[in-house]
Amino acid sequence: MRKADLVVGVQWGDEGKGKIVDMLGLNYDMICRSQGGHNAGHTIWVDGVRYALHLVPSGILHKNIVNIIGNGVVVCPEVLITEMAQFDNLEGRLYISDKAHLNLSYNSQVDQAKERLKGEKAIGTTGKGIGPTYADKISRSGHRVGELLEPERLCDALMHDFETNKPVFDALGVKIPEENELLEELKRYKEVLAPFIANTTNLVWKALDEDKKVLLEGAQGTLLDIDHGTYPYVTSSNTISAGACTGLGLNPKEIGKVIGVIKAYTTRVGHGPFPTEDKGTNGDKMCEIGKEFGTTTGRRRRCGWFDAVSVKYASRLDGVDTYALMKLDVLDGFEVVKICKAYQYNGETIDYVPTDLENATPIYEELAGWDSVKGISRYEDLPANARAYIERIEELTGVKVGYISTSPERSDTIIR
Repeated sequence: MRKADLVVGVQWGDEGKGKIVDMLGLNYDMICRSQGGHNAGHTIWVDGVRYALHLVPSGILHKNIVNIIGNGVVVCPEVLITEMAQFDNLEGRLYISDKAHLNLSYNSQVDQAKERLKGEKAIGTTGKGIGPTYADKISRSGHRVGELLEPERLCDALMHDFETNKPVFDALGVKIPEENELLEELKRYKEVLAPFIANTTNLVWKALDEDKKVLLEGAQGTLLDIDHGTYPYVTSSNTISAGACTGLGLNPKEIGKVIGVIKAYTTRVGHGPFPTEDKGTNGDKMCEIGKEFGTTTGRRRRCGWFDAVSVKYASRLDGVDTYALMKLDVLDGFEVVKICKAYQYNGETIDYVPTDLENATPIYEELAGWDSVKGISRYEDLPANARAYIERIEELTGVKVGYISTSPERSDTIIR
């Protein structure tokens, strides 16, 4: 039986997974999304056209690939329908797990209200209702995509939930829809989505049993994992490679090659510890050249130098076999580039990620910069200093770089 390969982000998300999945997807029969919701976003450039995807897997850009939204994803029907409208002839190319949980408008209202109440202690969520949806799932009070097939029954259940939670919703200022409006909305969702709702676990199993090539597409990044990330400044799902198993119904033996996606520098959205953040002109330059604004929120990303300590930690959690190094071209023109090789922590030098990462100070190694790598497609044609930078990352993390992106375009990728 064939195994499924996995693409996983190894930093705080926004590493460039979409481009890699889009590029590699040409070699696969099926691409699967396993966790997260429309808080995540992939930006893909093809022939100068920008595609921003939040729920639909990146394989949707290829007509011959089946795309799966797994049970671990939380699905906002409104967002999904809008996204699907960009593409033609989706039947047979897109399936949504009937076990995936529904993210409805009241979830985002709860999310935003709680963030406002926290004031300065707010985590900096996207406000898309992802956390409240997962909270409902864990407390066994959520609703699943398959329930859309019986809109009247789902409407009754939701109205009962609203009544039960009325004191909390009133306190938070959550607006509850009228029953007739809610029912019409659910009927519209059913009309559009019903042909795509399926038992996706069986579909993935069948594909593997038939020796089809399956690629699993991670969302966000390992350092945002609910258990292993910089808690509480994390997302609400397991973003590590093991999350792909629970989010699709696979067992660990069914995972093959793990491709870890890393940026040539580091970015983070929202609050939380970020040891290598550069709040000066270098960080501003990375942001400007790299167009570091969130696909989902439009928020400016915090930028800084490559952190080999956190990447090595995340790579161990994920079992990374090879790296895809993205946005190397963003560092073009820097006279000096830096890599964090260790931390100063409580008076000691450490090479691991402490639980209280905010108390760690980076210890940098400086390397000479280079002029330009833009559009280069062969490793040996890269400037010597760029190759030295890549090889030092490999030495510090213990993982080889197999793919190198030298521009946003799909074709500008070095394969080693």
